[in-house]
Amino acid sequence: MIHSIFAMGGAPEQQGSPYATLIMFAAIFAIFYFMIIRPQQKKAKEREKMLGEMQKGDKIITGSGLHATITSVDETTVIVQAADNVKLKYEKSAITTIIPSKKNEEK
Repeated sequence: MIHSIFAMGGAPEQQGSPYATLIMFAAIFAIFYFMIIRPQQKKAKEREKMLGEMQKGDKIITGSGLHATITSVDETTVIVQAADNVKLKYEKSAITTIIPSKKNEEK
């Protein structure tokens, strides 16, 4: 019997304000922007700055865990010395950490 009342349109549907829905979507977007998007953009800028400031003599750690010293810097690659007479060529994007050399810190 209840089904037939609803089928006849006995209980009107309640509709919220379209502005309230719009405000909720804007609030959700703002939360995502300030909690997720903005921090990721900030980290990406810091990483690009770090990779751009690499110099000969800096010690690095790669994503695979290799500890080495930079001997030459190119636009997209670096040549590092991992041991005596062992030089390796790496993409800059493979470098995760840079430990500046003491002589570069004094400048």
